[in-house]
Amino acid sequence: MDIDVEIIAVGNELLLGDVLDTNTHWLCQQVSELGGTVRRAVMVPDRTEVIGDALSTALGREPRLIILTGGLGPTSDDLTLAALATQLQRPLEVHEQALKMVQAAYDTLADRGLVHDARMTEERRKMAVLPRGAEPLHNQVGAAPGVLLQTGGTWIVCLPGVPAEMKSIFSASLAPLLGDLFEGRVFLERVLVTDCGDESLLAPIVDRLAADHLQVYVKSRAQEYGENVQLRITLSLSGDGRLQVRSLVDAAERDLAERLARAGISILDRADAIRR
Repeated sequence: MDIDVEIIAVGNELLLGDVLDTNTHWLCQQVSELGGTVRRAVMVPDRTEVIGDALSTALGREPRLIILTGGLGPTSDDLTLAALATQLQRPLEVHEQALKMVQAAYDTLADRGLVHDARMTEERRKMAVLPRGAEPLHNQVGAAPGVLLQTGGTWIVCLPGVPAEMKSIFSASLAPLLGDLFEGRVFLERVLVTDCGDESLLAPIVDRLAADHLQVYVKSRAQEYGENVQLRITLSLSGDGRLQVRSLVDAAERDLAERLARAGISILDRADAIRR
């Protein structure tokens, strides 16, 4: 059974084109490598009702995990947690552990001379106000804790929009949850390099292969035309157990090799990336 994941990237700056949303791209890579399936990824502005609508729609599909990035900071337009509290009908309240995390972060920043002082202002305190039942996630890089909570069968994770902070929390503080969610899952990607430079010649082969191996994602990838272009075909699959995943990809590759040979196309190279 697939482990469905949805991503909601929050921020006016993303929709204005001022900031490139590299967070979603990175998260999609991480989820895929863990054996999960990103079903949807959306960008929404810093507006409580729009964030809430995106959450409501995502929750209606009952994914195992929803990841929100952005909107956890100290300013008035950081509204992710307010939208989450409203959507789940949970009150916002100061979380003492989160408050200690924020204070410790500013103590460190003050010691390094990066902020004027470490006083707990209302703006800083705002980053420790969480929906009831939520738990803070330690931020080793910045001040705003990540946030983790569960509703029904869905886990919701809120991460800062600053890429370094988002990556740190995801990789370190979320490790126990991710280990439980994706236990036993495997992602295998096999890349085959061909001597074909015309994707239109590969298209019917790839399409028929995909129809005959429905569990395996089959994709040819072309970026340009040219005499020396060697098109790649990617076979990828997420599933339970290495042996099962590898056997399905192996079967698809054998079938592909036969079809390519009949079309006079050779496989020049192949490489695997298999991860838990």
